[in-house]
Amino acid sequence: ATLALEPISRHQQEWSVPTIQTKRPTIAPTMAALASAVRPKFRYLSAWFCPFAHRATLALEHHADRVDYEWVEALGWEQRQDDKGVTGTGKEWWYHWKADELKRSNPSALVPTLIPVDSTSGEADESKAVYESIVTIEFVDQISGASGKDCLISSDPYERARARVWADKVNRECCSPYYGVLVRQDDGERREHFESLLKGLKSFSKELKKTSGPLFLADRQLSTVDLTLAPWAFRYYVFEQYRGPDFVIPTGDPELEPYHEWYDAVFSMDSVKRTLPDKDRYLEHIGKYADGSARSKVGNAVRRGVAAHELDDEKD
Repeated sequence: ATLALEPISRHQQEWSVPTIQTKRPTIAPTMAALASAVRPKFRYLSAWFCPFAHRATLALEHHADRVDYEWVEALGWEQRQDDKGVTGTGKEWWYHWKADELKRSNPSALVPTLIPVDSTSGEADESKAVYESIVTIEFVDQISGASGKDCLISSDPYERARARVWADKVNRECCSPYYGVLVRQDDGERREHFESLLKGLKSFSKELKKTSGPLFLADRQLSTVDLTLAPWAFRYYVFEQYRGPDFVIPTGDPELEPYHEWYDAVFSMDSVKRTLPDKDRYLEHIGKYADGSARSKVGNAVRRGVAAHELDDEKD
């Protein structure tokens, strides 16, 4: 049986462009001034189940009072017979459709993809599509015109650099191993990926101690690093269902205490809570990865023995 995909929409409020008075000589407007004059709007090509897309959703909802978007469900699945024995399960799950808009605007046809909508004509400009999940977080933050602690990117050059390093680090060490635990069918390999994930979380916990916490940046300022990890941190609960109690993130380990404090702080935020998929629905969806039958690019990459972040458009 296939999962029914329920369209998700975001209702927009009508708005009018305020009159901007400037003094001569004319001065180029700042990003903040532009954002206040014309509220950015996007067609957001996404998929409810995808943690990579979830990163962009978190950024969009963090800036929900500054950026408008229309959600377009752009991926779907169907089950087929595994005639060539690729998955070894007798079945395989394929993306049975990708929206034409997604295939036109993103060379890899992956979500998330943001397509700007012209404020005057209402036309979407596919030539200016923005994609790659961490890039979309940064882009939404910059286009929003936010300032101060509302920004996801610190104004401090050192903190900006530190965040770029750690967004990449948690992506490789705390997100990619998730798929190794689920897709790999050998118990030893699953355990190896889980231990790698725990090592990554402990490293992240240690880094959290460098500021006042509980988030990556000081003074509870949400950041690109927090939004990079959050979609996977939310989804770790599936391990117990599909891999057993030995694959639960420990709660009594002192080295992970900062991580758990971080988790509680992030998932108590309204802008985060309203983005979370239904746990039972997601648990059913991720079963196709747990039994090795998923034929997504990520699933294919992990099946052939590389990390999820090392997927190759040609090979996978």
